Amino acid sequence: MAKYLIINADDFGYALGVNQGIIAAYEQGIVLSTSLKVDAPLATEAAVLTRRHHNLGVGLHFTATNTQGPVIDLFDVAAVERELVRQYQRCCDLLGKPPTHLDSHHHVHLRRELQPVFLAWATEQRLPLRGLGLVQYNSGFYGQWYDEEWQLHPAPELIGVDNLTRILQTLPEGITELACHPGHLSADLHSSYATEREIELATLLNPRVRTVIHDLEITLTNFAALPKLLGGQDAVTGSLT
Repeated sequence: MAKYLIINADDFGYALGVNQGIIAAYEQGIVLSTSLKVDAPLATEAAVLTRRHHNLGVGLHFTATNTQGPVIDLFDVAAVERELVRQYQRCCDLLGKPPTHLDSHHHVHLRRELQPVFLAWATEQRLPLRGLGLVQYNSGFYGQWYDEEWQLHPAPELIGVDNLTRILQTLPEGITELACHPGHLSADLHSSYATEREIELATLLNPRVRTVIHDLEITLTNFAALPKLLGGQDAVTGSLT
């Protein structure tokens, strides 16, 4: 079976440098998919950029947390569901069409009490949902880690060319999503994950990565191509549509 890879750039719309980095990676043919933070300061600009880059698949990066923690009560399932509906509609309005997939900031959709809500919504809207369904998810390309006391540690080696090469070499058959966060530093970028974005971008644009992808016969794609790749199976439930 062939190997397909969706390299998805999170945080589209977050800051000027983030938008620029994602588009740079797209223009080089590496990042064919991204996820939009619909309430972020540069979300409207990001939506405009998608109209100039028609083959960039854009999903919804549902956001209920920031650097200080949750912005809504994550134990209030009904409130989260209402916010999901609102952000989905905002995404449709910005893009002029539905998103190609659904994921979430800090992976809140995988919380035990929230997962059924997101699964039901994704199934109803026929949206692929990160980490749940037929598309395998790889989170190994990230330049930080937390210890047992939740102290943050930088790990730039995890977003270097060598580690990305290892990820590509161990890619399973079928369809895999690899999350990334490319970007340039800009004055409006206020994040604990900042310099790492430039490292990620440099890695993704490194010619060695393109060579490895070619040599391993990995096909880069996005979520818009899933109906054809899955032969009519629903990306979440696996049932025929």
